[in-house]
Amino acid sequence: MAALRYLACVNAIVAGLLIGLPTAATASDVVALGASNTEGKGRGRTPDGVPRSQAYPAQLQQILRGNGCRASVTNAGIAGNTTGQMLRRLPSVVKPSTRVLILQPGGNDARRGEADNAAANIAAIRAFAASRNIQVVMLESLGRLATSYRLPDGQHYSAEGHAAFAAYLAPTVLASAACR
Repeated sequence: MAALRYLACVNAIVAGLLIGLPTAATASDVVALGASNTEGKGRGRTPDGVPRSQAYPAQLQQILRGNGCRASVTNAGIAGNTTGQMLRRLPSVVKPSTRVLILQPGGNDARRGEADNAAANIAAIRAFAASRNIQVVMLESLGRLATSYRLPDGQHYSAEGHAAFAAYLAPTVLASAACR
């Protein structure tokens, strides 16, 4: 009986101490919005690429975690998407905790004859993000970032190419509100 009272007393003290401890901050979100090179691979006539686990959003999350940033990186890439399609699905991929939106518009607008709409769609994506205090980071000119890692279909990249994209993005994301 005395042992049970002692154990109850110890439990109460420990519980009281734990209540006063600061809790770890909730991880902020980074959303990678794009087409096939965000998702990891293409479809149809251009199916080359990597599994999502090797795509740049997953590799970026590893870099962030390795640098003490607990941000969660969501891969919101869908192969074949145009900027108009990205704009339409933006409200469903951005969460209240999103602090950074990586936008990789790709070349699907031009391939589908929608290039004239791309600038307006990107501006609307930026405005949507700004209204929610979300920093937009553009990921463009992938060929310049990973020239030697292009796969045989000419449009997609190897895991090393995705590592180059993640390394390019990491300093900006590490300095953002997602990692503070």
